[in-house]
Amino acid sequence: MNTLIVITGPTAVGKTALTIEIARQYGIPIINADSRQIYREMQIGTAAPTKEQLRQAKHYFVGTKSISDYYNASMYEQEVLGLIENGELRMEDDGLPTGRHAPFAILSGGSMMYIDAVCNGIDDIPTVRDDIRQDLKRRYAEEGLEALCEDLWRLDPEHYAIVDRKNHRRVIHALEICYQTGQTYTSFRTQQKKERPFRIVKIGLNREREELYERINKRVDQMMDDGLLGEAEHLSPYRQANALNTVGYKELFDYMDGRWTLEEAVERAKGNTRRYARKQLTWFKRDASVRWFHPDQQAAIMDYIAAVCNPQDDNIPDNITTL
Repeated sequence: MNTLIVITGPTAVGKTALTIEIARQYGIPIINADSRQIYREMQIGTAAPTKEQLRQAKHYFVGTKSISDYYNASMYEQEVLGLIENGELRMEDDGLPTGRHAPFAILSGGSMMYIDAVCNGIDDIPTVRDDIRQDLKRRYAEEGLEALCEDLWRLDPEHYAIVDRKNHRRVIHALEICYQTGQTYTSFRTQQKKERPFRIVKIGLNREREELYERINKRVDQMMDDGLLGEAEHLSPYRQANALNTVGYKELFDYMDGRWTLEEAVERAKGNTRRYARKQLTWFKRDASVRWFHPDQQAAIMDYIAAVCNPQDDNIPDNITTL
């Protein structure tokens, strides 16, 4: 059976370099699963692959959308599966040892919902009309969140009981579906895992907490050196776009509004990135199928991939040291 290798882990752990090296060794493409690197205007603040890295391996879903485009995990699932089903992601056989198998692609990133959408499927929630979306945005601005929560209680009391009623985006999204379809948002949330016509092998990358936090702090500093402030200033007029509700940009927008000094904004960006990394790890570690490694264990990771792709003649190594 064809195999999709999933490489995930917290932000700044070192996924990009390892993923490119594996892609080069197998001659296979990389499907980006970072929901913000998809937007072409956000290169610095999302640590998107550089031009040199993009030349080293074929990448999909990097810089393919604009922040003005509406996009979500369901649309991502459909586009990724479409590429796979059309055979566009299948590798060439040239150079592979006779009788052995290799993965056909790598899915790499840290966006939890995007990875789950490809691996498990996502509920078939309809795409919302733009007029409904804009009307609810207007109502939120004019009437506030409490009024929208009252609407949700009236239209879908079951979802109202479990939704985070302080998170306006989740409340608005549920209302969008209610108004779009005339049905409850709850009726679309089946949460049934979908079968895939390929094997999925998940590899998680992690580091000791102090090491990871140091890398996060250095990455934010490097982003600032690379021009993140200028990128944020250029995007500031579009800050209401959902794509820009992203760590790094949000803190710099607050700096531009005079809420914090630049130094305070940078320190807050580091702290919020560290919190996001903890959230990512909590999410991914719920999945018992993920095999965890330190990013420096490249040889062990390659042995593991070779074994799971060729179960008929190799046993998955039990003696690999993993985190």
